[in-house]
Amino acid sequence: MTLAAVILAAGQGTRMKSSLPKVLHPVAGKAMALFALDAARALDAAHIALVIGHGGDQVRTTISNVQLPTSNLQFVEQHEQRGTGHAVLQAREVLRGRADVVLVMYADMPLLQTATLQKLAELHARARATITMLTVCADDSMGFGRVLRDSDFRVTGIVEEKDATVEQLAIRELNCGVYCFDAAWMWEHLAQLTPQGHKQEYYLTDLVALATRENKLIEAMVLEDVAEVIGVNTRAHLARAEKIMRERINARLMDAGVTLIDPATTYIDADVEIGMDTVIEPNTHIHGATRIGAQCRIGPNAIIRASAIGDACTIIASVIRESKLEERVTVGPFADLRPGAHLARDVRIGNFGEVKNSYIGEGTHIGHFSYIGDAELGAHVNIGAGTITCNYDGTKKSRTVIGAHAFIGSDTMLVAPVEIGERAHIGAGSVVTKNVPPDSLAVGQPARVIRKFK
Repeated sequence: MTLAAVILAAGQGTRMKSSLPKVLHPVAGKAMALFALDAARALDAAHIALVIGHGGDQVRTTISNVQLPTSNLQFVEQHEQRGTGHAVLQAREVLRGRADVVLVMYADMPLLQTATLQKLAELHARARATITMLTVCADDSMGFGRVLRDSDFRVTGIVEEKDATVEQLAIRELNCGVYCFDAAWMWEHLAQLTPQGHKQEYYLTDLVALATRENKLIEAMVLEDVAEVIGVNTRAHLARAEKIMRERINARLMDAGVTLIDPATTYIDADVEIGMDTVIEPNTHIHGATRIGAQCRIGPNAIIRASAIGDACTIIASVIRESKLEERVTVGPFADLRPGAHLARDVRIGNFGEVKNSYIGEGTHIGHFSYIGDAELGAHVNIGAGTITCNYDGTKKSRTVIGAHAFIGSDTMLVAPVEIGERAHIGAGSVVTKNVPPDSLAVGQPARVIRKFK
């Protein structure tokens, strides 16, 4: 059985009251549409059609910029919003004849799990059904259509909530809008749908009635976890989905051997990876594609974004963005690692230290209230408190190079471009405007070499 997926992402999402297309709103740091794409790929969908409409160019650009394999993904535009049946029909040209089964799902259901879709596809294949649909029993209708069954409990149709009678509104089994279709049958019958309601829309749900009239087999898989099919249509829905997703992420990490001191105040994005025996303190935020090694201690009050953290690191009340830390690095409290910071093993950054676009060599210590920007530091350098690399002259940025085992005294200004040789010492309060050779002592404003060690 070959599977193709149609992901519906064309809705305007007016209730979000946002200039951002609804399906690009993030849940746990990830655009909602990406959860659907990940699920389809996990099912080994041979072809995926993402149906876009409102804000389509923005959706296309955002998805295309994400570093995911997209060779089997095609964007299909629904220029007029004429219902779900019409939306799926737009994918016929690119998918017809290319798969035996078509999975249809929404891009605004980020909590729907791959395992659920796998079970739906397996049921469809096992039963050899024409349509296999996902349903859920709930007291809150969530605006979903009601599933109609006959006296033998066979599915006979779906009635949309706005079209349902009082008796039909009392039905607790709801249509989730997620289906597996026999591909050949679906493509043929989509063209037979007729517009319904005052908006004259083509309902995908009408395919169930068509299959019933032809005495085709319709299967329904009843989902136990209602949360999986929460659709995000408002900011309140988005907050609810965010809360549930973060609870899932935290539970997964704890099951994998990560300690969360207070899960309720720990905020970890969907793509974060954390090693065993790492401890996450309260009020810690870890975002993006961050990788944290084993036996680290992170927080409290730490913010880490899109960074790689090695084993046995300690980060206390600090901000780390797009940086790399090797093993046994200590940062903080109140330090700021800006994009491009690379700290080698056993580096220590004191409180209120700031590093930007710099390599800090193994075992180097950077004292508190220091700024290291656009620099390269060798191993076992000592940076005294208040040291600043003056990397910007108002026109361009220049680099500072400090050799291994150099000692930079407190309150020193290093005016780039400048090089400090290996084992050189700079006296406290100096302003260094010229290169200092290895094994030298330089002091003053401007600094000058007053002694050679060798």
